[in-house]
Amino acid sequence: MKPIRRHILSSLLLTAASLLAPLVQAQDFPTKPITIVVPFSAGGGVDVMARLLADKLRASLGQQVNVENKPGASGMLGALAVVRAPADGHTLLMASAGESAINPFIHKAKMQYAPEKDLAPITNIVRVPNVLIAGAKAPFNTIDELVAHARKNPGKLSYATSGVGNPQHLNGELLEEMAGIFMVHVPYRGASGQLIDVAAGNVDFTFVSMAAAAPFLKDGRVKAIAVTSAKRVPFAAEVPSIAEGKAAPKYALENWFGLFAPAATPAPVIAKINAAVVAALQQPDLAKRMSDQGGLPAPMSPAQFRDFIKAESAQYARIVEFAKITTDN
Repeated sequence: MKPIRRHILSSLLLTAASLLAPLVQAQDFPTKPITIVVPFSAGGGVDVMARLLADKLRASLGQQVNVENKPGASGMLGALAVVRAPADGHTLLMASAGESAINPFIHKAKMQYAPEKDLAPITNIVRVPNVLIAGAKAPFNTIDELVAHARKNPGKLSYATSGVGNPQHLNGELLEEMAGIFMVHVPYRGASGQLIDVAAGNVDFTFVSMAAAAPFLKDGRVKAIAVTSAKRVPFAAEVPSIAEGKAAPKYALENWFGLFAPAATPAPVIAKINAAVVAALQQPDLAKRMSDQGGLPAPMSPAQFRDFIKAESAQYARIVEFAKITTDN
């Protein structure tokens, strides 16, 4: 064989091998235990959903699936650990809207990764509408009554959240913008403290997940005013949405939890994980357990999830700009 032909043949074989390698890798995947990194402490909403999902994936993927908590820096420490992990599908990130779509607009100077470049979307897991909760003795029972009270008392109505720039904070800022009211934001470090103060009347209301609010609602210390989704949700069908009121009829802003991998993870591996997760989310028992925690399963293809994040990011960016939210100063 002539040298030039031998060179061409070798090049073709190398190209074919490089194209087949990801497919072979996907067929073999997983070859060792999988770690789902949760960028928050154990016991929170993201952690609970990750553990529910891990239980299902152990059986379908044939490997141990562990959940590892790496809290800190508004979720950015855990996210960065996944960005820097080997891109082989064995280290994944369960992230909320904050780490993957909100933080870039709020923590610009502190960000050490770019979610759209450094993380590969696998699928959304759940939508997590927040619930607007007020103390049992609050002088309003509906969203329109709350807005009317705020208009009569500008700058006096206060709302608690679990931190600056998180989805709860954006819930409040969006309500201010759409209803034309001015309120006082009181950031906390967790749902427990904010709910205790709302129940005691120290803060007028808060936005939290239904799972966090449930014990307080059950004993009557607080009352549910509205949910932040565009429509009512199955796990709280008796609670109207904010959009049902006259004050902000187009209101809709939910949190969500999704699964990501390092950006260079081969597409066939991403597809295999996606298929396993989507199949798990379609199982009635898992859907029920997630619903009990205030989550609505919302599986997507990787492409759909990427488009979803892009649309959500645009909304978050607009709210952050309107409210001039930043932690970089």
